[in-house]
Order: sequence, then C-alpha cells, then structure tokens
Amino acid sequence: MPCKCNDCEKDDVMKVTIKQVNSSLEEHTDIYAVEITEPIRNAINLLENNCDCIPCTDDGETVICRTTEIYYMESVDKHTYVYTKEGCYETKYRLYELEEILGMNYFRCSKAMIVNIRKIRMVKADLNGRMLAELLNGERILISRNYVKDLKRKLGL
Repeated sequence: MPCKCNDCEKDDVMKVTIKQVNSSLEEHTDIYAVEITEPIRNAINLLENNCDCIPCTDDGETVICRTTEIYYMESVDKHTYVYTKEGCYETKYRLYELEEILGMNYFRCSKAMIVNIRKIRMVKADLNGRMLAELLNGERILISRNYVKDLKRKLGL
C-alpha cells in the first residue's frame, strides 16, 4: 500500500511480508536493512519488547502498572515513582532500566524523568530553550533543553 503522506519516494516504502505459522515456536522475524535507522530500531524495539507491565508498590502492596497507562516516571532522592491516572507508585527500577524496558513510546525529558509520548496533549516553547508539555491528565512537565531536539524528532516536528 503506498504511503499517503506525499513526502515519501516510492523507493522509500518498506516491503512487509507476513506468513502465518501453526505454532508460536515457529514465530520469528527477519529484518533486511541497508542500515539500522530510527524506524528500524523502533520496529526491533517493538518486536523485542514483550513487557507490558511494571511491578510497583503502594503501601507495601504490589501493584501492576500497565505500561500503556503510565503518564511518566520520576526519580526523587534515589527512589523511582510511576505516575498513572489512578495514582503514584514506587518501583524498584532505575530510570535507565525503565528506558531499556519501555521502548519507543517513552522519552527521557530530563535527567530525572521519563514521559510517555502517547500521554502528551500539547507542547510549547518555554524559556531558555526548554519546552513545556501538558499531559492528558492536565499535568505540566518541563522538557529540558538537552532533550528538546530528541522530542522534536520523535514527534516529527
């Protein structure tokens, strides 16, 4: 199916072939690429990332947070907190570990925070090269100027 964005050349469209197999033991993916670009890296990440939950704690009880429900994660005083619509929970993971686990829909927006890109309602320029992002739950977070370029690239700006 041709791309509808009118920006792609016909040669830029990747061919995808799917073959249904009889067993999950037969499932595998082969990727043939001239170079490992960001879209290829995202596809690999999506295929390899089978983690859709993060174990957290709340008042001594274990709470399972689905990654699709996480708005952002923050590190404060050597503790990592996960924020969802339902509340704030602590997790044993460090931010760098969460970056590896979570994949392409998450973005390091400052030294102490990772945000779920799919939970961003809008972004706007702020002082000193920073950006301000408003999340779907109404919270506002700052994107440090060191990370603005990566955010723009991920959002296609």
